[in-house]
Formats: sequence, structure tokens, C-alpha cells
Amino acid sequence: MKIRIGYGLGTSSTTTDAKRFGALVDNLEQLGFDSLWLSERVNGPALDPVVGMTFAIARTTRLKVGASVMVLPGRNPVLLAKTMASLDQLSNGRLLPAFGLGIANAAEHQAFGVERKERAAWFNEAMPLLRRLWTEDSVTHHGERFTLDDARVNPKPVQEPLEVWMGGAAPLELRRVGRYSDGWLPSFCTVDDVRDGIDAVNQHAAEAGREIDPEHFGVLVPYVDGPVDEASVSPRFAEAVKRRHPDRKVGDVIATRDNLAERLTAFTEVGASKFVVVPAVEPQDWSAELHDIAERVLPLEN
Repeated sequence: MKIRIGYGLGTSSTTTDAKRFGALVDNLEQLGFDSLWLSERVNGPALDPVVGMTFAIARTTRLKVGASVMVLPGRNPVLLAKTMASLDQLSNGRLLPAFGLGIANAAEHQAFGVERKERAAWFNEAMPLLRRLWTEDSVTHHGERFTLDDARVNPKPVQEPLEVWMGGAAPLELRRVGRYSDGWLPSFCTVDDVRDGIDAVNQHAAEAGREIDPEHFGVLVPYVDGPVDEASVSPRFAEAVKRRHPDRKVGDVIATRDNLAERLTAFTEVGASKFVVVPAVEPQDWSAELHDIAERVLPLEN
């Protein structure tokens, strides 16, 4: 099982100017991190993930890039397929596309123009269309939401296939992962959550006549410069933990700098091998931060 460790920025990231973001990207490339993952929140301070990923691939030759995760409902699947294929071409196959429904937030729903109750149906029709647009020369589709006649997307992605990752850990989300994704990357999870989730995803995939690569299970792991409590993380992180796990403490799903490697190792023991570590509080100096984290976790890779 190949263990790979990437680095991510949360939805409240303020690393948005070219110098500071460039320092982050440069250090990730030089230190040997597998990938950079950018969160999407239209109404948050973080960079748009497509713009950030484009900046990163233009500045690097090895670093992979992904979004954790991009909202699919509300986006035109043909235009999105074109954007993702173009990024994969320009990066020479370093794109890690990841899609979801988006959070339960009225402001976000307004931005994408899709009511919450319609998001799942939109996703379920758009996701197979993306795959067809990436692989077929011509796509004709007459569905409830999209009508395409001889639609074409070129250039095609370098990766064949361009594999899609999804997050989420609720029962319906796990079902969607099994039916539509090529990999699972949840967040704010315990080891038990991940073990049970992998079993559920595999079961749903089998029911749909599919199979998920056993090396395509991962976890997004936030960390702090300990101790872990609500005062040591951003309000957005604390809110996310409460929303997903109202009966847990933030320390149950957020690691400390000192136990981060131990936490990743525990996840590998239940079948996860792809990780994204995310600072719950961003540092002043990206170079010092990434050198320290690299020393702690990159030796786990094989």
C-alpha cells in the first residue's frame, strides 16, 4: 500500500497573496509533499480552488493539485469538464479532481443557484456526464437537467481515466461515493469512522457493479500546535466539528503537531493510505512550518 501525504488549506485560509501562496507551493514541491489541496467556499476568504490550482501547476513540475472539494451542483458539466481536462493537460496529469454537494448553507446555495433538496439529483446526473465528456468523442444526453447533442470536450485529460475523489461520511454520502467515485477523502473522522466508512463504500460500490481501488481511501486530517480545544482552532473548524460530530470534542478529530504522525499511522492500519494534513491555524512562516511537518510525517511514505 503506497502511503502518500499531501497538504491542504481550509475554507478560512488567508494565504491569498502571490508571495505567501507562492512560498507555500514552492516549499511543498521542494520538500516532496505529494499534493496540494484547496478548499472551496464562495463566501469565505480562501482563494478560488481552480485559480489556486492553476497558479500551483504553473509553478511546479511534480506536485499534484486537488480541491477538497469543489461543489458540483450549479456548475455546467460541459464547461467544468473542459476546465478540468485543461488543467490535467497543463499539469501533465497532476490533477486530482474532487467533487461534492456543498455545505448546508443558504449563502453557498445562493451562489450556485441550486436549492438544497435538488443538489443530490443534480450531482447524480452531472457526474456521469463529466466522465463521458472526458472519454467520449461526442456526447448526446437528454436528461431532467441537461440536454446535450453532439457535445465535445477537447483536449482530453492526460490521465486515462481522470479519477474523481469524493468526501463525506454520512450514510447517503457513503452510498454516493460507492456509486460514483474513484476514491474517498473524508474529513473530521476518527479511526473507527474511516474503518466503517471503507466497508460501507466497498459495499455500495459492489452493489453498483463497481470496485474502488484499495489504495484510493484517504483522510483529511486537521492539526494544531497543541493542545487541542475550541480556543486553539478557528471558529470555522470548531463549527465544522460540532456540525458533524455534536457528541465529540475537537480533539477527537483534530490532531496535534506532536501526534500527527501517530494519527496517520492509526488510519493506515484500517486501510487508508492517502492523506491531506491541514493546519487549523495557519502559520506566519510557511517555510518553517512545512519543514517541520515534513520531518514529522513524510518518513511514513513508502
